[in-house]
Amino acid sequence: MAELLKLENVWAGYGGSAGSVVLEDIGFSLEDGGSLALLGRNGMGKTTLLATLMGATHFKSGRMRFCGQDLAAVASHRRAALGLGWVPQERDIFASLSVEENLSVVARPGPWHLQRIYEMFPRLLERRANMGNQLSGGEQQMLAIARALMLNPRLLLLDEPLEGLAPLIVQDLLRIIGRMVATGDMAVILVEQHAHQILPLTQQAVVLERGRVVYSGASDALRRDRSRLDNWLGVGVH
Repeated sequence: MAELLKLENVWAGYGGSAGSVVLEDIGFSLEDGGSLALLGRNGMGKTTLLATLMGATHFKSGRMRFCGQDLAAVASHRRAALGLGWVPQERDIFASLSVEENLSVVARPGPWHLQRIYEMFPRLLERRANMGNQLSGGEQQMLAIARALMLNPRLLLLDEPLEGLAPLIVQDLLRIIGRMVATGDMAVILVEQHAHQILPLTQQAVVLERGRVVYSGASDALRRDRSRLDNWLGVGVH
């Protein structure tokens, strides 16, 4: 597969040139249609890395290439059109629009369309006439993911999509994410603290510690290395 995303020596943070540095010397790559688990404890830079890809931080130095283009040179409001889809922790669904309006208003041509979305998320089909603010937390998360899919991205960024959800909803979303990854229609970067839930779903893994990459390699190899998982992520407490 062709390389879709490549980061080299990326430094980024907040507050302009005199502000704080969160990411230091970040480097990894992702193939077209590939999947990557982005792991680390709270405050290690995972969300900042996704925000940097979307242009929502101060990019200080390094190189980011996406679809063969210099991503740092692309304005943040144009990155979705370039092929980046982002589901932030806040979900940011349109509360005053119906489920179907949430999906239709952002739709772009491609393999993801309403019928396919409703097949993947049957609960959204049942709720298609409900307003965004009438949905449960789990349904809102499903809608946020589905809305990002309607953009037909080349790369989907999911920021802790399982956080704060009931166990049954978590299992539903894990099955859905597993199916999304298996299609190979797009690449996926999945941020999560609970490694045991997402390492079986992804091909690659990157672990951040204090804004630096401490592991970049196969998800399966990391899943089998209990000592390093315990050291970096505290897997034993989950």
